[in-house]
Amino acid sequence: MSRIGKAPIKLAQGVEFKAENGVITVKGPLGVLTQDYDVKNIGFNVENGEIVVSRFNEENETKAKHGLYRALVNNMVIGVTAGYKKTLIVNGVGWKVTQNGKDLSLSVGLSHPVEYKAVDGVKLTVTSPTEIEVSGISKELVGAEAAKIRAIRKPEPYHGYGIRLSDEVIERKEGKTAGK
Repeated sequence: MSRIGKAPIKLAQGVEFKAENGVITVKGPLGVLTQDYDVKNIGFNVENGEIVVSRFNEENETKAKHGLYRALVNNMVIGVTAGYKKTLIVNGVGWKVTQNGKDLSLSVGLSHPVEYKAVDGVKLTVTSPTEIEVSGISKELVGAEAAKIRAIRKPEPYHGYGIRLSDEVIERKEGKTAGK
């Protein structure tokens, strides 16, 4: 059995779980998430407030999906109860971020400010002129939006200028030496 797949998922208070017609639905205090799944090979049972994921055969593809769907359902349960959050740091001389309603305006060393439109399901918040907080209930959406914002100006290794995740470490390179 898959080590990840066989671990049960605890359902928190106020979370509803349904797996019908190839669609998983998790409903909680923060919202509702849905996910398609492989009905032929994977099954779900709710026992004693825990979700148990089972597989119907021992093929390699099914074994991989066993752990995958367990991880996806676990992320969905966490998302509808606590939510997900990523913080981005803007680092550069004179670089700043301002919020226009739901959207962002980034002044990041280009000839013009970059306007970034927020997507449904993700909340963008400017906590300081150099910090952006991306939050939501879907781990996938939050990570994707953080990656798109980071891609506007990736961090460079010489001065560290760019947009980076708060827990990301940028390895700095040594510049050219002045003379020998």
